Amino acid sequence: MNIKVKILAVLLFALVMSCAKNPFTGKSTMAFVPNSQIFPSAFQQYNQFLSENKVIKGTSDAKRIETIGMKIKTAAERFLNANGNANYLDGYEWEYKLVDSKELNAWCMPGGKIVFYTGILPVCKDDAGIAAVMGHEVAHALANHGQQRMSAGLLQQLGAVGAQVAVGNQDAETQALVMQAYGVGSQVGGMLPFSRKHESEADMIGLTLMAIAGYDPINAVKVWERMSAISNGQAPPEILSTHPSNETRIKELTALIPQAKAEAAKFGVTFK
Repeated sequence: MNIKVKILAVLLFALVMSCAKNPFTGKSTMAFVPNSQIFPSAFQQYNQFLSENKVIKGTSDAKRIETIGMKIKTAAERFLNANGNANYLDGYEWEYKLVDSKELNAWCMPGGKIVFYTGILPVCKDDAGIAAVMGHEVAHALANHGQQRMSAGLLQQLGAVGAQVAVGNQDAETQALVMQAYGVGSQVGGMLPFSRKHESEADMIGLTLMAIAGYDPINAVKVWERMSAISNGQAPPEILSTHPSNETRIKELTALIPQAKAEAAKFGVTFK
């Protein structure tokens, strides 16, 4: 057995054995790299980013980001405690920062380190809109999407090793064509759909969290309607994107609203 085949076998076994069940989706997910290794690196990168960018402090908007972030975190804790996962957030270190940037974006590092750009606040419009975006970003951390992306990257590398083994006796030109085809196929047919699935999961979880936190989930739909109006249809085809289209998100979020409200009702939160 040559070295590539050995590596293939070892990595395949490790990937099969390293799965974790997510309490928000009920699904088993890839966890090839443990959070105990991911979080310290993520926290370091977050701190470096903050040191290199203008963090807004002490303003009403900065306080809103932190206050709403804490409400969403509390909603997540309530959900987890009620479903027998009280220790799920061990190791998370929540932090919410507003950063001066025109980008229409917000993001969350593994372990709960969140950044909102000032540019997205007009799209959020109000506290409920901020809660919709915050819920989505917190959901990425809760669903361990960073961990899954790293695991998927390793799986993609594993596939590349397998492809190399399969064409090992072919001429150099054939090997190059096969590897190029694998690269395109694994990206369009694997990694991009994987990323879009994560975005849809974060939308679903985030909708539930904002509802439990007391924000009407219809506001998530309104955020994406405003985002769609701003983009004016200028986006790559969904199949070539890391995110679902605005239209897809609006449709999926609208369909999920009754489910989010029903979950919130379990915690005594209702909407007119």
